[in-house]
Amino acid sequence: MKLLTVIGARPQIIKAAALSRALRSFSEPVKEIIVHTGQHYDPNMSEVFINELEIPRPDYNLGVGSGNHGQQTAAMIVGLEEILLKENPDWLVVYGDTNSTLAAAIAGSKLQIPVAHIEAGLRSFNKTMPEEINRILCDHVSTLLFSPTPTGYNNLLKEGFKKNAMPFSADHPGIFLCGDLMFDNSVYYAGTARQKTDIYERLSLGKAKFILTTIHRNNNTDEPQRLNILFRSLLEIAETSGLRIILPLHPRTKKMLEQNLDPELKSRMENGGIEITEPASFLEMIVLEQEAQMVITDSGGVQKEAYFFKKPCIILRPETEWVELVENGSARVCDADPVRIKDAFNYFNGNKTLQYPAVFGNGHAATFILEQLWSNRPHAITSAVL
Repeated sequence: MKLLTVIGARPQIIKAAALSRALRSFSEPVKEIIVHTGQHYDPNMSEVFINELEIPRPDYNLGVGSGNHGQQTAAMIVGLEEILLKENPDWLVVYGDTNSTLAAAIAGSKLQIPVAHIEAGLRSFNKTMPEEINRILCDHVSTLLFSPTPTGYNNLLKEGFKKNAMPFSADHPGIFLCGDLMFDNSVYYAGTARQKTDIYERLSLGKAKFILTTIHRNNNTDEPQRLNILFRSLLEIAETSGLRIILPLHPRTKKMLEQNLDPELKSRMENGGIEITEPASFLEMIVLEQEAQMVITDSGGVQKEAYFFKKPCIILRPETEWVELVENGSARVCDADPVRIKDAFNYFNGNKTLQYPAVFGNGHAATFILEQLWSNRPHAITSAVL
């Protein structure tokens, strides 16, 4: 069986690591071709994860880089179509909801190459988010859809996908509840991350209590009013609680802070209210998530990782795809609302009553996915029919 895996952004690289690792011990003969679109081209957002997680070097790199949605997606489709025609894989494997995901799904489906979408069924029900458009379109041209949570699986059923619609095809896709690849990785690396990185010593964390924060979404970084509200709220938390706030800074956020942050907030930040670091690698993030008192983020992946490591989470968005976290009470959606952010911090700070039941699988989602890809590979289905 030949898989063609498309990656392009940090979260996809991390998820692909779990599948590539499972392939090493998989009992059947499988060849994986990896294509990097170049959507994330900063070494701190791409290369470091490939090296750290020991993913095989990409066989192709489209080098697309940044650009508006149409320009970027179109360039990816052109490059991917050429590679797909050359490689003719049994499965085109895509992850998540980025422009790389959408471009691959369009290219593969038009060439009638079966698409397997990992992390299917997630919905924010907010179509102003580019990611929401990407994930819906990708789901509806895929042949196999792997959902990490019961909520995602039920979303697919509500949209008309059928259980057990075999033999599977783009017209009659298969849907599966498989668990979360990010949980696979967190389980795998949780015991060794501290030994493989020096971030704990580099930031002089010691026994200090701190809050881990990440901000990168366009509406938070590119809208000056939201950006200033968020950083004013963070500074107030740091100054009133005495907790350190560690902020690994996304390149986009760094650029927008320089352009849009009020001078008064810049001055307060310079006085140590928020400690800015370079973007953290995956293993560094695991260490920070394990040791943090709380997580404040607009990242979908970091929301989940906070839950994996049993840390309360304040979500800086108007909604979340990971509704299980909110329903469980361990996360709160606060958007860019200073009152809600402050209330959530006060509720979570020192709260020892929170529970974190298992909702993201058993840590073996990658093996389950490989088994389904193998048993449903197109030529196997054709042979069975004949």
